[in-house]
Amino acid sequence: MGPLGFWPRIPHLHPALLAGLIVWSLIWKGLALWRAARAEQPAWFVVLLVVNTAGLLEIAYLLFFAPRPRESA
Repeated sequence: MGPLGFWPRIPHLHPALLAGLIVWSLIWKGLALWRAARAEQPAWFVVLLVVNTAGLLEIAYLLFFAPRPRESA
């Protein structure tokens, strides 16, 4: 393996596609981190902060694990 290790084997992404993926991931990560912090779930907060899954873990958290917000009357 060369000095860059595995990096040359990763396909090159178009800059616009890469930027879109970054924005997509940041939006979902922000929403999930905000919900985990408001629900006082520090374990979820740390996992969501550390693990980068391009929004997939964040979406799963928001749909299946996050407590539902209460309706204000």
